[in-house]
Amino acid sequence: MGHGATRSLERVAAAMGALQAAPIVFEAARDIPQGGVLLALPALLAVGLLRHSAELYAVPKGFYGLSSVFVLLALLALARIDSIEQLRYAAAGEWGNLLGLDRVPEVRTLREKLKLLCAEAGQAARWNAALAQEWIAQHDAEQTRGLAFYIDGHVRVYHGESTKLPRHYVPRERFYLRATVDYWVNALDGQPFFYVNKEVDHGLVQTMRGDMLPWLEANVPVSLEHQGRMAIDPRIPRFTVIFDREGYSPELFLELQQRRIAALTYHRYPPEQAWRTEEFMEQTVKLVSGDTVRMKLAERGTRVGKRPGIWVREVRKLAADGHQVSIVSTNFTGDAASQAAALMARWSQENFFKYMRKHFGLDALVQYGTEEIPATVTVLNPAWRELDREVRKKNAELKRIQQLQHNLGLTQPLSEVAVHQYEQHQGQCQQRIEQLKLAVDKLKQQRKLTPRHISVKDLPESDRFTRLRTERKFFLDTIKMIAYRAETSMAFTLREKLKRMDDARSLLRQIYNTEVDLMPDLEAKTLTVSLHHLTQAAHDTAVRFLCDELTATETIFPGTDLRLVYKLGSA
Repeated sequence: MGHGATRSLERVAAAMGALQAAPIVFEAARDIPQGGVLLALPALLAVGLLRHSAELYAVPKGFYGLSSVFVLLALLALARIDSIEQLRYAAAGEWGNLLGLDRVPEVRTLREKLKLLCAEAGQAARWNAALAQEWIAQHDAEQTRGLAFYIDGHVRVYHGESTKLPRHYVPRERFYLRATVDYWVNALDGQPFFYVNKEVDHGLVQTMRGDMLPWLEANVPVSLEHQGRMAIDPRIPRFTVIFDREGYSPELFLELQQRRIAALTYHRYPPEQAWRTEEFMEQTVKLVSGDTVRMKLAERGTRVGKRPGIWVREVRKLAADGHQVSIVSTNFTGDAASQAAALMARWSQENFFKYMRKHFGLDALVQYGTEEIPATVTVLNPAWRELDREVRKKNAELKRIQQLQHNLGLTQPLSEVAVHQYEQHQGQCQQRIEQLKLAVDKLKQQRKLTPRHISVKDLPESDRFTRLRTERKFFLDTIKMIAYRAETSMAFTLREKLKRMDDARSLLRQIYNTEVDLMPDLEAKTLTVSLHHLTQAAHDTAVRFLCDELTATETIFPGTDLRLVYKLGSA
């Protein structure tokens, strides 16, 4: 039955199929390691950990019920246990005390549970979509000027040998590596909403057109108040999407404008001529975090794209070294400072990726094996790619020869020999230039006749590849999104006692790793969680405040009628 198993009769009944799930029964326990993660349970439930689980998921009769599995996975994420396999090195009985069970499941058992939960393809995406709709609605209530979303790609490197994934440029490695790309949608404060995985990446613009914008249009709520504002002022967008230079496309801006969606990004091709310094006015800019900074900003209207193009507002920020950062936007509401603050705060999404990779194992491979790519997916034709490479190679050589011909000159006193050598070199260069031009024209013609994209099934055998299994990864990533959002809400609570968000998150990580005592009171119907003292008195003060706030939520532990009470100090 495993080390730490004490509820033998219930386990036998579960093995015989006579038990739907073991009842949650808490017993008094002291000094439970990493028990501080229980302080996150109210936030996890408020974010939506179990809100749609019973509707979308089910597990067969057994000792471990559905809610216990979900709560365990979320607590493991917060305890920085990055993979299911690492659970084998945790004290099973101690972790069982935190769940009201005698022990947590074996790694093999938990893997079987995950296999059942992730058996239906697309189920995790539906769960994430249901949660994202609720999260977006909550942010909508907090935004006075309409919703805005950050959209960016995150390259997830694959070091295995099961399949030869396409190569992608990895900015943090400054190298091309085999990888898949996840495109994320985040709030202005960096909190995640949802993501889509692209085993074949055609770029940010194509992904926004094909996947993200249709989803946002279908699922982003529009309040009656905002509908009224949109009816009065045609310039007011339904929402705004913010992205980096990769998504710069005047054609896309026009498409979005026609659908009442605003775009905000960096100007990819700003005019070389700098704006006059006198145009820039120093302004106080309030950042998403609530902090304020001083920026020198200027604004003009401009037209971008091929004629007739599209009219946009261009905001420039003047740096201390004189460099001008150009921003373009199709959102004509608000001042220049709000536009600059929204785009300059894109670091919140980058910080989210960095934090998730470091603390939540965002890039971890959670399942071995591959699966076939849908036949409708298109990829870059290897034959077209080879021709394009040859065209660029020949063009580079052509420019080099043309530059060499231009630089050749008579630097010595005129003589018959010098003139002859000069004419000979010029003739050789001209001959090579003509040969290269013919070769480039021929290659371009071949490239024009060759399809740029073909379906995966039409790839040559040597170039075919499969994709990594995605369902379990999507399911666990949704759990991690919930855990991150829960931790963020707790950090915001601690910010009332701490100055910096990083300090709040560091303190939470210390709390999650601290021992607790559990004291159930069946008559009062309470479960008291007593967190041991931390290393500093200042931290204890902040934790007392957090415990009072968590207790005030009157959260009931799932599967019981016990109200959670949090205190600081061992019993």
